[in-house]
Amino acid sequence: MDPFTLQLPKSRLPEVGTNIFSIMTALAQKYGAINLAQGFPDFPPDEDLIGYAMEALQGNGNQYAPMSGYPDLKHQIALLTETLYGYKPDPETDITITSGATEAITDAILALTSPGDEVILLEPCYDSYIPAIRLAGAIPIPVALNTDDYSVNWEAVQQAITAKTRFIIINSPHNPTGAAWTIKDIHKLRELVKHTHILILSDEVYEHICFLPEGHQSILKYPDLAERAIVVSSFGKTFHVTGWKVGYCIAPPNLTMEFRKVHQFVTFSTAHPLQQALAKKLQHQSNIQSLSGDFCHKRDFFLDQMKNSKFRPLPCNGTYFQLMSFADIPQFAEFPDTQVANILTEEFGVATIPVSVFYNSPIDNKVLRFCFAKKEETLERAAQRLCKI
Repeated sequence: MDPFTLQLPKSRLPEVGTNIFSIMTALAQKYGAINLAQGFPDFPPDEDLIGYAMEALQGNGNQYAPMSGYPDLKHQIALLTETLYGYKPDPETDITITSGATEAITDAILALTSPGDEVILLEPCYDSYIPAIRLAGAIPIPVALNTDDYSVNWEAVQQAITAKTRFIIINSPHNPTGAAWTIKDIHKLRELVKHTHILILSDEVYEHICFLPEGHQSILKYPDLAERAIVVSSFGKTFHVTGWKVGYCIAPPNLTMEFRKVHQFVTFSTAHPLQQALAKKLQHQSNIQSLSGDFCHKRDFFLDQMKNSKFRPLPCNGTYFQLMSFADIPQFAEFPDTQVANILTEEFGVATIPVSVFYNSPIDNKVLRFCFAKKEETLERAAQRLCKI
């Protein structure tokens, strides 16, 4: 027998396993639980958008799109950005269509960090940030948000900055907490990066789902920040088509040039018929700015259904996620949030996400994330089960 045994190379991501969204969705399917875990709607997208996609599939949209994106879609994005934020990016040099926001985030980090660079991120955070940083050979520098309302601890961010800091990653409205940046936060960031070479990676995929009276504070509203920023957005959240995986980034030409060097070798281009459909949808779209009101209603409906439960809601100013504390529920208070999430799925038929998994080193504040981007009947059924606890 040949004694040779193939030795595999050392893992680039030794601590990474199956992500929590896949785990909890599989558990929900196994136990027939209502899935308030993974962030996707259970209601259909707009019929017009589906019709536009079918037209594109039956037409000339089935070959490669241009690497940087379908021109009409980039043009519509530029117009929308100008309408919302008073900033009109150049479709040719500033906008790149990507296969989802996660690809855009990874491309930006791979393109603009070098081994040994430091990247500050605010925890809890979306689970793709740290693996992308490590794949680039850079060093993640987590800074915990304040635990009472998940606002930014600006003193801690200041202390985390060193001569090696390359990026600060921000996310507003924030997944998983539902927090949203205020104008005061923007001014703090402006002061912090002024006269530095620090770049900003701004994850704004929930930009159209912000419940603050002053609205979403996009980095693109502020020229001094926009000149050093890559801003990432997503059509999946805006048009309820998370499975399409179509996102985009806006950045000045010098950053876009480096970004596209990576993008062209990761996906090259994103599904052409979907881009054509989205371009046509944007051309005829008039209700993007009503999206916040629609989801604010869903949040309020869910909270009203949960008012007789023992769960305590935390502030939610955006996204479609509501955090709930179980610290005051005696039979759960001694358990970690990961175990409570399993109990809710297996015994009570409602799947959630434990917030501790969004930290590099898990911090358990006895909080679970519930997705309210669901039909009212779905939220009502889930609440009925949770109120029995």
